[in-house]
Formats: sequence, structure tokens, C-alpha cells
Amino acid sequence: MASIGTPPFVALVDSYSTGNFLPPAFARLGVDAVHVQSTPELMPSMLGPDLGAYRGSFVSADADGFSATAAELASLDVRAVVAGQEPGVPLADALSERLGLATNGSALSRARRDKFEMIETLRAAGIRTARQFKSGDARSVAAWAEEHGTYPVVVKPLSSASTDHVFICDDAAATEAAARQVLAARDIFDLPNTEVLVQSFLAGTEYIVDTVSADGRAYVCGVWQYEKTVVGSGKRIYDRDVLLAPDAAPVPELIAYVRTVLDALGIRNGPAHAEVILTPEGPALVEIGARLNGNMNPAFHDLCLGTNQADLTALAYARPQEFLERHADGVYTKRQDAVVHNTRTIADGVVEAVDQNVVDKIASLPTVHLVSVKLAPGKRIRPTVDLLTSPLRIFMTGGDSAALRADHRAIQDLKDEVYVVRAGS
Repeated sequence: MASIGTPPFVALVDSYSTGNFLPPAFARLGVDAVHVQSTPELMPSMLGPDLGAYRGSFVSADADGFSATAAELASLDVRAVVAGQEPGVPLADALSERLGLATNGSALSRARRDKFEMIETLRAAGIRTARQFKSGDARSVAAWAEEHGTYPVVVKPLSSASTDHVFICDDAAATEAAARQVLAARDIFDLPNTEVLVQSFLAGTEYIVDTVSADGRAYVCGVWQYEKTVVGSGKRIYDRDVLLAPDAAPVPELIAYVRTVLDALGIRNGPAHAEVILTPEGPALVEIGARLNGNMNPAFHDLCLGTNQADLTALAYARPQEFLERHADGVYTKRQDAVVHNTRTIADGVVEAVDQNVVDKIASLPTVHLVSVKLAPGKRIRPTVDLLTSPLRIFMTGGDSAALRADHRAIQDLKDEVYVVRAGS
């Protein structure tokens, strides 16, 4: 590894999927990246890192924790250690702390990954949250829901993402069944669910609040409102993420709340992606990840926001003073209307082909910036029940809200023709 080039370097830990935007962002600032893998094998459920974008790569699997990895990075004069995706958060925290770099520290790492610990940490700080309980026994989860006294309740894994195995349950039987499904499954990061989380249902509209911090000062780089739709099972799934103006209600209230969450969870450096519900009592956290927004696309966000979370993250680590000076106002500017649309499907089978002509028709709609086709030929397509099973992600911007709505309607007439599907497994 010592011969890979000349510093400065950044180490990106578990840079799956959206984390692939980070190496070019650092490169634009003259910083090369090395990749650190926190598990012996790559996680099969996620789009792996593009190792061609790195000057070197190695696996942190040494028996004495991470000391060998820390020594390796120290020998390279690494200037920052950043989590590229959710599983890399604890190791990035530990390595950055050990090396004396900008860090969120390891003391609250578990609270930044385990959703039960996350909410308990906020509760201890006097911050509004859902009520909750966790157990490895499905009957105990159902018993808590009965004692809790108010349905619906939310059942989900402790440390997953992308609405993986999230259930909204209206009675004890449904709660126990959902808990059994969670406990029988592996999470999105291919880890077994040994416990399940049940929480009181937060009624209200849900929002995204994305931030990047340097030395405890957070810049809010976008607030989006979730619009959801109901599928045949009765489950509400994500349809459109709509960019809001920074001065539009309730954005200032959401931002003020998320700043208290960042402080309570010790997120002082790097990106964060928060999901918050505005309840009748005020904002309450669903969850927060100390990593990039999974819907982040640099070119798209540059158009509608003038910057993007990947470039902001690179600047915050590589040139923190410049980051603080350039973003001293602390809040983004909305340049134009924008939407991220996650399509749904009822198809069930194997993708035989992708009809590029249909993809091109969608891409040619006036407000469509990018069509992300998530399934290649040979992949399994299933009816949409969450973000993981949404077959297309479409980034839309320009025009006005009416133009975006018109193109959204047009997409509904085309989306089911994108994939040629062979029924069956």
C-alpha cells in the first residue's frame, strides 16, 4: 500500500452504492481515495464499490480489532476517514478517532447505527421521539404493543435501511407476524436480525433533512417532503420526494429540530441523512444515518440546489475552513423545483430485457433529468413493497410543479413497459 502514490489520501469505509460519488468529489480537491472494507466479503445485497476509482483497497478484518488497519492508514498519511455507507459508520468512527482526525468519535457509534439506541439517546437528551421496545421474541413484541394501547405500531429491524422489512401493524396478531418476519430475515446489509424494534406510530407528514458538518457546525443541504402512495397490500410506499424552499413552512422548524438531533448523537463531522415526521406535537425523528442520502445524485442536486452532498462532504473534510466560510449561512438555496420519483410495479418474475426505447421516452420528458434503471437482465423483479423493490428511480427538475406533475403522470403510462419480464422465479 505504501507505493500507491503521494498523499493526501482519504479512506472511505464500505463505499457501497451512493458512496461511489465520494472518490471523484475528493479527487476534484486533489485528494486520492483508498477503500476500506469492514467485512471479509462484500455485501451481496448492495451495489459494491467501484474499486477502479481508488488508489488502493484492503479489508479490515484483523483479529485485534482495527489496529493493523489504523497503522496502514497512518503510514499513508491519510487525512480523513469517512463512511461511504451505513455499515462503515462504526469503523470510520473508530479509525478517525484513533488517528486523531476529524471524527464523530466512537462513544455514540452504536446510537448512530442501532435504531433503538438512537431513539433512547435522544429521549435521554429531552428530544421528542416515538415510544419503543425491542426484543428477540415476537410474542414479547406483540405484548408490548397491546400494553402500549394505541395502534398502529411500527415494526422494523434495528439496523437496516431503505424501508427494509418495515411494517405498520393494526393489532397484536399483525404485530407478532411482522416481528416473526423480521427475525427470520437478514437485513439489507446481509446481517441476521436477532432482535426486532417496535415503536409507536408517528402520525404526520414525513420529511428528509440532509446535512454536512465540519467541527460541529452543520450546513443543511436540502429538505424534501415525502409523498407516498398505497399499494395493493395496503402498505404506504415512497412515490415522490419533493424539494422544499428553505423558508417554506415547516422547513425552519424541521431544521431546528434536526440540529438538536445532530448534537445529541455527536454527529459533528461529515454527512447525515435524517427522516423526520411532523406530528401534531412537533417534529419527531424516524431515523438518521451518518452518511450520504441514498437518493443523492451530484449533477441533479447541482441543478436544483447549486451543490451536492458528496462535494460538500469532500470540502468539509479536505478544506474545513473553506467549507465553513463558504456555507456560513448554514442553509441551502432552492434554485428550481425538483422531485425524485421511485416507481412501483406489480411484475413478478425475471427480467429478460430492458426496452431502451421506453427508457428514452421517459428520459425525453421535459422535466426528467435522469432515469436510473435498477434491474439488469437476469435479475429478479418483485411487486413493490419498499424502496428496495422499486424498479426505477427518476430524477426530475426544471419547469414548475405543474410540469413536474404532468411528467409524473406520463411516466405512469410508460414505466411498466421498461422491463420485459418472464413470469416465475
